[in-house]
Amino acid sequence: MRKMGYLISINCVKLLITALLYTCVCSSSVEQKIYVELNQTVPCVRLLNATHQIGCQSSMSGDTGVLHVLETESDLDWILSSGPHPPYMVILETAFFNRSVMMRMKNSSRVSGVAVIISKTGLAHDFSPHTTCPNQNTGVYSERYGSDLANCNVTVWNPLGNGLSYEDFPFPVFALKDENQTQVIRKCYEDHNQRVNGSAPQYPLCAMQLFSHMHAATDTVTCMRRTDLQNRFGINPEVLCDPLSDFNVWTSSRALNISSKGHAVNESVVIAATRLDGRSFFWEQAPAAEGTVSGIITLLAAVHALYPVTQEAPPPRNIFFTFFQGEAFDYIGSSKMVYDMEKNDFVIDLNNVHSMLEIGQVGLRSGRSLWMHSDPVSRKNDDVNAEVLEMMTRMRSAAAGLNVSVAHPSFTQALPPSSLQRFLRAGLIPGLVLADHQTSFNNRYYESMYDDAENLQVTYPPDLSPDEQLVYETDAAKSLAEVATLVARSLYLQAGGENSSLSNITADPKIVAQLLYSFVIQKNNSWLRSLLPPEVTKKGVNSLLSSGPPQFYIGLGPRVHGPVHSVTRFVQYILANLTGTVTNLTENQCQDPSELSSENKDLFSYFWVSGPVSVNSSSEPLCVRASVRLSEAVSPAFELLEYGSRDYSTWTESRWKSIRARIFLVASRELEMLTLGVGVAVLLLSLLATYFISSKAELLFSSAHDTPTTAY
Repeated sequence: MRKMGYLISINCVKLLITALLYTCVCSSSVEQKIYVELNQTVPCVRLLNATHQIGCQSSMSGDTGVLHVLETESDLDWILSSGPHPPYMVILETAFFNRSVMMRMKNSSRVSGVAVIISKTGLAHDFSPHTTCPNQNTGVYSERYGSDLANCNVTVWNPLGNGLSYEDFPFPVFALKDENQTQVIRKCYEDHNQRVNGSAPQYPLCAMQLFSHMHAATDTVTCMRRTDLQNRFGINPEVLCDPLSDFNVWTSSRALNISSKGHAVNESVVIAATRLDGRSFFWEQAPAAEGTVSGIITLLAAVHALYPVTQEAPPPRNIFFTFFQGEAFDYIGSSKMVYDMEKNDFVIDLNNVHSMLEIGQVGLRSGRSLWMHSDPVSRKNDDVNAEVLEMMTRMRSAAAGLNVSVAHPSFTQALPPSSLQRFLRAGLIPGLVLADHQTSFNNRYYESMYDDAENLQVTYPPDLSPDEQLVYETDAAKSLAEVATLVARSLYLQAGGENSSLSNITADPKIVAQLLYSFVIQKNNSWLRSLLPPEVTKKGVNSLLSSGPPQFYIGLGPRVHGPVHSVTRFVQYILANLTGTVTNLTENQCQDPSELSSENKDLFSYFWVSGPVSVNSSSEPLCVRASVRLSEAVSPAFELLEYGSRDYSTWTESRWKSIRARIFLVASRELEMLTLGVGVAVLLLSLLATYFISSKAELLFSSAHDTPTTAY
C-alpha cells in the first residue's frame, strides 16, 4: 500500500513539474497575446546638475494609463477634469507638444505618461525646448565681468525657447517613431477608447504602459555622493549616474609634439573652433543641423582648403583647429581644454594663443550676410581691440570676390553662446564668433528634434539615387562652401599668410556636399565608409553606421559605452583623411608604428582605414598619417570632485535598467476585483482540499482487501 501511495505521489510531482514547464514554455506566447510591444520609442531621460534634476521618469514597475489621443482643446479638458477613467496615458500630435499643454499635464494627477508622435504633420512654425538664454550661468558674463550683459540682458539669443528640456516631469514622456505602430495605437484607441457623442467609452479599454525608471534623483551632488558610498561600502555597488563626457577632436596646420606639455616655445597659434554636440527634449535625438552641423561642415571644409597651402607656404603662426564636445551642457569640452592649458597639461598654453575664430550657426544666412560677433568688455583693452579690428579687416578682405558679405553688430552687444566665452574667462584673448544672425538666432528649432535637413533647407531632385545624392551640390552645400572659403582665407591671413596665396584657397563644394549628406541625411554611405576603419564598416559589428543621420547628443562617452561616440569618431577620421598622408605601412605597423624609426607617434596619429571602393566593389585598406588628436571632454568639476561647482559644468545622466513601452486591453476595476476575488476563493478552496486529502490520505488510499505481511 505504501508503495502504491509513493508511486501516486511521484506521479503527482511529475504532473506538477510538467505543468510548470508547460507554463514556462507558453508564458512568452501568452504575454505576446496580451501585450503589443512598441519598437523605436525614444524616452525623455533624467539629467542632473549641481542644483536640481530635469527630464522624466516612470515608477519602478512602469506607469500605466488608459490611452487618450489629444486632438483638440476639449480632449485636454476631458483628460484633466471630466474623463471617468484616470489616470490617462496621453498620445500627443506634434501640434500639441508645447509648453502650455505639457505644463498643464505636469500639474495634474490625472496623467500617468505622454507619448509624442514624431511627424512633420501639424509642426509649429517654431519649436525650441531649450531656454531663451543658453548656458547663461557658465559663460563669461557675470557680476564680475560685463554684469550689464549677463543673463542675456541686452540680447535674448533664443527668444523662441520654451524651456521644456529643463523641466522635471513626474511621469514618463516617450517619442513614437515607428509609423506602423503609431497606426496600431490609433486603431486600438478608435476601437475601444474613442468617445461616441461625447459619452464615455465602455470597458475593455486600450491602455499603455511605459517603463523608464531612473536610478538618480535630486541633483549631481546627491547622486555622486550615493554612488561613491556604494562603491566604498556596497557588496554589489551600483552606479546611479555618470558625467556627460566624450572627446574633443583637434589638429594643427603644423604638427605639435604631444609629449611636450605646457608652453610651446616660439609657437603662436590661431584657434579655429566649433562645437560637436547638440541636444533635444528626447534622449539621443539631436540632429542639430543648423545648431551644430553647419559649423562642423564649414570648419572641416576650411581645413581641407587650407591644408595644401599651409604645407607649401606655411604662415608664421600655427592654425589650431578644434571641435569641442559637450558645449550644449555648459561648455564641457572648451572648459576642459582651457583647464588643461591653465595647469600645463596640454600641448600649448593660453600664452600661445594669439587669437580665436569660432564658427557658430552659419547654415541659414539671411541674404548674403554673416555677422562677426565680438566681446565688448575685452575690447576695452586697447591691444585686444586693435587685434579684433584687424581680424574684422582681414575677414572683409577675405570676403572679396565671394558671394558672401560680413558685418559686425553693435559694439555694445555681448557674444552669443560660444566656446570663446570660456577662453575669455581665463584671459583677454582677441576673438570673433562668425554666425548667420545679427541678434537672436535665425534657427527656429534650436536644440530640438526638428533642427534637421529640412530646417537647413537641404533638398534633392526626386530622381537621384543615394550615390548621386551623396555628390549632388545642393544650394545649402554651395552656401556652406562659400562660408568655408571665407573662413579658410581669413584664418590664413590671421596666421600671417600673404594675400597673394588667397586665390589658391577655395573650399571644394563636392566635399561639402558629401559632408552635408553624411551628417544630415545618411551616414551609412560609400564615401564615409571608405574613411573609417574596416571593422566598423562591417554589418552587424556595431551601430556606428546604422541608417539615418548621426545624432549629436554627447552621451556618456568612453566611460560607459567604451568606443568613442559616433560623431567624434566620424570627425576624427574625416579630419585625418582630409589632412593626412597615405603611407605604405602594413596594418600591424599602422596600429603600432613605435618600432619604426621613420615614424613619430609624438607628432602624428596613424589610422587604418577602409579606402575607396574600386570598380569591382572591393576596397583596399590603407594607413593614413595625420596630426589629428583626441583630448578628454569631461568637466573639470569631476576631476576636482567639486560636484556642486558653479564654475564648471556638473551635468550627469541617470542610469536605468529598462526602457520599453507596450499597449494592452484593460478590464474595468469591478471586473478586476471580481477576478481577484474568484482567484483568492479558488486558492483557499484548493488549500482546504489539499489539507483534507493530506490528512485523510491513509483512509483515502488504503484497501480493505490488503493483508498485512509480516517478516520474522
